[in-house]
Amino acid sequence: MLNYAGTPPLAAMAETDSRQLIAAELRSLIARIDISMRLIDAAMEPEDDSAIVSGDPGSTEIVVLDDVTPRYATASAALNACRAELGQALQRLSESGNPA
Repeated sequence: MLNYAGTPPLAAMAETDSRQLIAAELRSLIARIDISMRLIDAAMEPEDDSAIVSGDPGSTEIVVLDDVTPRYATASAALNACRAELGQALQRLSESGNPA
């Protein structure tokens, strides 16, 4: 019988159990990233139609671009890249054994 006393939790688990725990954590991170991306998308949507320029060529309406949208777009792109990497990590983990 093995003595696991004083051993860190992941090292004390069977390989299958630790793989399942890691896979669950990766899925949780992916879900949190998806939520953040939805929040960013919602924040980037115009609140009303006041920012839309009319098609009238004689119109004097001016559209002011905000300085927040580029930061949201950058954050969204970074989250998208992170999500893709986490997805690849989960795929590679599942190739090394069945994490589910």
